[in-house]
Amino acid sequence: MNKLKYWFLAARPWSFAMSAISVTVGAVLASFIGHLSVFLYLLTVAGIVFIHAGGNLLNDYFDVTGGIDTLQAGTARYRPHPLLEGKLTPAAVRNAACAFLAAGCIFGIALTVICGWPVFVIGVLGAFGAVAYTAPQVGYKYIAFGELGVFLIWGPLMVGGAYFVQTGRLEMKPVLVSLPLGILVAQTLLANNMRDIEHDTGRGVKTLAALLGETASLKLYLLLMVFAYAAVVIMVFPGPLNKWSLLVFLSVPLASRLLREMRRGVPEDADARTANLNIVFGLLLVISLILETAL
Repeated sequence: MNKLKYWFLAARPWSFAMSAISVTVGAVLASFIGHLSVFLYLLTVAGIVFIHAGGNLLNDYFDVTGGIDTLQAGTARYRPHPLLEGKLTPAAVRNAACAFLAAGCIFGIALTVICGWPVFVIGVLGAFGAVAYTAPQVGYKYIAFGELGVFLIWGPLMVGGAYFVQTGRLEMKPVLVSLPLGILVAQTLLANNMRDIEHDTGRGVKTLAALLGETASLKLYLLLMVFAYAAVVIMVFPGPLNKWSLLVFLSVPLASRLLREMRRGVPEDADARTANLNIVFGLLLVISLILETAL
């Protein structure tokens, strides 16, 4: 039972909500034009969650075996880290990551057979993004491209991909609507890297936050928050969204409180707190889209 608990913690299932929200937004947008298969939606969510879990495990595996993450790292101080704590072995984590990725690929192949070759291309790009994030020789997290990568994956790739699965169409509307979601996922990663600036700099890791420094990173953090809300307003007056989408502004008090906390000093769970904003914002966007179709 303890082993299951450690695997649960290592996979970080609370982060899957961001993936599920991106897929759901794409599926709800497809319903606007009369396309919504619950079966295809569930296949898409399952495939992406398996890829996400495999990516999380590989991220920890490469960071630990590469000497980046230690027990003194911020990530190990605010959340349980079974690999660093010796509860799971590196080989076991690597093998589990490969198993999750393989499972995700099986779902991707099934969706490709049903929906067409663009799903395969989208799936390969997503899987590559998950693996290459911290993989040796690539590791785009380590060369200041992490935020851009997650923006593209959780934004246009996931939302646009989920929309294509439902409709068989590659269109601009889901790409545009995905922008605030991708921005907030990038902000979540930026918060993580802001917390780890000192630790990462000491190990030669050049994240965007490490290159910018804490002051400039905080300004970028604020700008990303503003851009996410501004994108919704721009898409409402006029654009692909209607006024129901302004429901996302119900999350502004949470965003304001978070920004005040970040200005006082980056908390150890800065990424988790930013992810909470991301999830609340995303759920409000999903609700607004459902209301748009129902009313």
